[in-house]
Amino acid sequence: MAPREKGLLTKLNEKITCVQTLNIMVFFGFMVNYMLRVNMTIAIVAMVQDNVTSVADNITELNSTVIQTDVSSTKFQWDTYQKNQIHGSFFWGYVLTELPGGRLAEVIGPKKVFGYSLLIASIVTLFTPVTAYLSGYIGVIILRIIIGFMLGVTFPAMQPIASKWIPPKDRTKFVSNMMASSLGAAITLPISGLLIDYFNWESVFYVTGVLGLVWVAIWFLVMFDSPSQHPRITTTEREYLEKSIGVESTNRKPHKVPWVRLFTSKPVWAIIITHAASVFCYFTFVNQLPTYMKHVLSLDIKKNGVLSSFPYIGKYVMALVTSYIADYVRGTGKMSTTAIRKIFTTLAVGLPGILMIAQVYLGYSTIWTVSIFTLALTLNGAVTAGYLGNGLDIAPNFSGTIFGMANTLSSIGGFVSTYIVADLTYQNETYERFQIVFWILAATYFVGALTYLLFGTGKLQDWNSSDEITKKPLPDAELAEKEPLNKQTV
Repeated sequence: MAPREKGLLTKLNEKITCVQTLNIMVFFGFMVNYMLRVNMTIAIVAMVQDNVTSVADNITELNSTVIQTDVSSTKFQWDTYQKNQIHGSFFWGYVLTELPGGRLAEVIGPKKVFGYSLLIASIVTLFTPVTAYLSGYIGVIILRIIIGFMLGVTFPAMQPIASKWIPPKDRTKFVSNMMASSLGAAITLPISGLLIDYFNWESVFYVTGVLGLVWVAIWFLVMFDSPSQHPRITTTEREYLEKSIGVESTNRKPHKVPWVRLFTSKPVWAIIITHAASVFCYFTFVNQLPTYMKHVLSLDIKKNGVLSSFPYIGKYVMALVTSYIADYVRGTGKMSTTAIRKIFTTLAVGLPGILMIAQVYLGYSTIWTVSIFTLALTLNGAVTAGYLGNGLDIAPNFSGTIFGMANTLSSIGGFVSTYIVADLTYQNETYERFQIVFWILAATYFVGALTYLLFGTGKLQDWNSSDEITKKPLPDAELAEKEPLNKQTV
C-alpha cells in the first residue's frame, strides 16, 4: 500500500514551527485590525464636502446632506462635530469589550475571541458605504460602534495566548507583533489615498473588508489556543514549550481572578495609567493628523496619506528593535526586568511629551510637523519593551484581564479626545486651536511616564498563583532572566 501523501499544512509545519506561524498570523492580524480601524480617518476627508453654506439646495437625510459632485464621487455635508462623532463612536463600542475580552480569552481561548471579532468587523466594514448613503452619518456611527465593540477584545486576547505559547524570555518580541497595528495604519493611509484618488472613497472600505475576511479564514485554519491542542505540532517543539513555559502550556482550566488584590495593586495601576496616557495621545494622532494636515498644512489627499503614514512606520521599527534589545538584555541577566521596563517606558512615553511642546511652536511647518510626529510615534514604539508586556511579567495568569483594564481606560480617553478636539476646533480648525491640543498631549505623556517610574515593576506578584499551580509556579521574570538562556532550538 502506497504511503499516504502529506497534506500542505503538514509540509509547511515541517519547515515553519507553530510558534513562527503564530507570530506571522498575529503580525498580520494586527495589521488588519488597524486597517479596519483607521480606514475611516482618511476616507472621511474625501467623504465630506468642505465649506458648503447653501442649505436650500441640499438634500437632508437623518442629519446628513448628500451632495453629488460628479458621477463617481458622492460627498456629505457633515460638520466638525458630526465628523468627530463618527471618530468617537468607535470607542463607544471599544470601551465595552476591553475587560470582558481579556477575561473571555482566558476562559474560552483567544482563537475564537480574536477570530470572530475580526470576522464580524470585516463584514460590517463592507457595509459602510451603502449605510452612509441610506442612513447618513447616524448609520455610519452605528457601524463604527459595532466595529469598535468587536475590535475591543483583540489586544487583550493576545496576552493569554502569549502565556501559553511564548517562553518568558521571548515575550517582549512577541508583544512587538501587536505594534504591527502601526504598520497597518502606515500602509492603510497611503493606499487609501490612492484608492480614493483613482477610484472613490467607497473602495477603501471594500478593500480593507475583504483583506480582513481573507486573514480570518487562514486564522481559523492554522491557529490553536495551546501547544497541547495543536494537531500538527512536532513532539520536539511541544516538549520545548512545555519545559520553557511550564504547566501553563498545557493547562486549559481558567484561574479564578483575585479581583481585590488585582484592583489594589500599584504595579497594575502603573500599567493601566501609563497605557491610558500613551494610547490617549496615540488615538489623537490617528484620528486628527489627516485633518490637521488638510486644514492647517493644506495638503492634498495623496500627500496627506503618504505623510500621515511616516510616524506609524517609525513606531513599528522601534517596537521591533527595542523588543529584541530588551529580551537580549534580560537574557544576559545584567539588568533586571524592572529596570528595563522603566527605561524603555521613559523613552517611549516621556520623550514624546517633550516633542509635543516642540510641536506647539513649530507645527505651522509641514517639514517640522512630519518630523516631530514621526519621531514622537517612533519613540512611542518602545512601549513593547516597556509597560506593554509588563502584565506578563507580574501576573501571566491574568495578563488578559490586566490588559483589558488598561485598554478600557485608554479607550475612554480615545473617546474623550475626539470631543476635546471637536470642541477646541469647531468651525475653527486652525494652528492656534491645535496648539492647545498639543499642550494637552504633552501633559498627558508626562503623567504616564512619571506614574510608571514611581510604581512600575517587573516582579511576579504573589496573587498570580492559584491552588492548582502552587506546587509548580511559573518562573519569576526577575529570577528567570538571571539563568543562562536555553540553547535548545525547535
